[in-house]
Amino acid sequence: MPAKNPRINIVVEPSLYAAIQDLAEKKGMSLSMLTRDLIKESIEIYEDRAFLKIAEARDKTLNPKTAFSHEKTWE
Repeated sequence: MPAKNPRINIVVEPSLYAAIQDLAEKKGMSLSMLTRDLIKESIEIYEDRAFLKIAEARDKTLNPKTAFSHEKTWE
């Protein structure tokens, strides 16, 4: 039966494989599931960093005199 989800094959160095294998055993997960979760977490971190850059740029141009208050924003 074909898999429902697309697959990715990767090649990693032995030390990284061993680290993932050890972590998977400790968590009671398969290598595939743990690797998927680690990739998801990495993407979330990457996105958070991108949003932080945007927020920092906006913060530099924020004028408190013309900015809406929290209360005003949600009226």
